[in-house]
Amino acid sequence: MLRKQGLTDLVAWILEAAGPLNFLGAQILYIGQPFVSFPTGQSMHALANLLEQENEAGAFVTFLKGNPQ
Repeated sequence: MLRKQGLTDLVAWILEAAGPLNFLGAQILYIGQPFVSFPTGQSMHALANLLEQENEAGAFVTFLKGNPQ
């Protein structure tokens, strides 16, 4: 979806720039989950899990940039 909309570079930049704040963002997503519909809530949970783990966020940035791991 991100590639289709041309947002890969922006999302990769945000994840790299936010660095330590990613954990805080994950907590905000966990809190907001009960207030959204089911499919969106599942996506929010997956994103929160990704943000919470620094190595996973780094791997996702690498994936977005198209670099092999």
